[in-house]
Amino acid sequence: MKINENYRKLEESYLFSTIAHKVAAFQEKNPNKKVIRMGIGDVTLPLCPVVVTAMRDAAAEMGRKESFHGYGPEQGYPFLKEAVQHYYFSRNIQLNEHEIFISDGAKSDVGNILDILSTDNTVLVPNPVYPVYVDTNIMAGRKILYMDANRDNGFLPLPDEKVEADIIYLCSPNNPTGAVYNKEQLQQWVDYALSKKALILFDAAYEAFIKDSTLPRSIFELEGAKRCAIEFCSLSKTAGFTGTRCGYTVVPEALEFDGVKLNGLWLRRQTTKFNGVPYVIQRAAAAVFSEEGQRQVKENLQYYADNAKIMTDAMKGAGLWFTGGENSPYIWMQCPNGMGSWEFFDLLLNELNVVGTPGEGFGENGKGYFRLTAFGDRRDTIEAMDRLTGYLK
Repeated sequence: MKINENYRKLEESYLFSTIAHKVAAFQEKNPNKKVIRMGIGDVTLPLCPVVVTAMRDAAAEMGRKESFHGYGPEQGYPFLKEAVQHYYFSRNIQLNEHEIFISDGAKSDVGNILDILSTDNTVLVPNPVYPVYVDTNIMAGRKILYMDANRDNGFLPLPDEKVEADIIYLCSPNNPTGAVYNKEQLQQWVDYALSKKALILFDAAYEAFIKDSTLPRSIFELEGAKRCAIEFCSLSKTAGFTGTRCGYTVVPEALEFDGVKLNGLWLRRQTTKFNGVPYVIQRAAAAVFSEEGQRQVKENLQYYADNAKIMTDAMKGAGLWFTGGENSPYIWMQCPNGMGSWEFFDLLLNELNVVGTPGEGFGENGKGYFRLTAFGDRRDTIEAMDRLTGYLK
């Protein structure tokens, strides 16, 4: 028996595990100090009432013989797929129901989709980058190229015709930088993928945070995208499902390589390796897309948007450079006074008792930058910004 040697190439510790160990050590030494967490992008508001009601009703169904549900369709129940289909249609995007696959979250599918793609493919990812994009391809032994995201391009890199890539990862609004592609920029990526016969893996997990109607919330708003892109989306941040786990992936029927439709390959993969999202969770997810569900979800999204404004106002007042915050729950700031990412992390933790995420943990281009999230409690958000701006005066 031999192990997968590619795992030896991974960093020894996942970024957020390192942060957790540092925070735990600090709290052990300082049990009476209040630590405000603005690092991991976990939500703090509870599930919306309409979602909880749907979950309770579905749980009650499972307790009656006449309405009990066992194994469901691996690609999702029709009632939820139809709800997602209508959600896209409300934004003038036409999808067939069989192009929608229900999953337990975007993170799972972003990694699992690689099962249907050859390890010979060359992968192009932004730098800085969400670690899952990199680590899952290292595990498979693929060659990885990096596109240069930096302050000069607003952390929104554009295609380079000289670069030959087969799989392209894009995330907009971006994690970690909060930057959002406009339609012209995203169209350049679609055109590049079509010219290179490449596949775009588009992470739209934060699409609901986009308030500017001129910015694309789905890659399928762009001409030709259905012939070169797969889209991943999640209810984790948009509807508070981080602990409930539900998302969806769109694999267009028009997406074909070497005469093979990826939709069929993904269906085969899911029916072989996945037993589907629980019925109770899917009923809860369907409630998100109801008229009342959308109203309640938007109230929660506005709460986080207001947190983000508090943070961006503080950044502007302190004269700090940043991206994100306006159409994203993430603020990506340049560390003050030329500090390094981990240096600033230690200062925030030890002096101000605030936890963020060092940009360096997202790649080489993250050095000297720092990510904060707007998912916290309102009073904690205000207090954290008061501590930061007070320290910088």
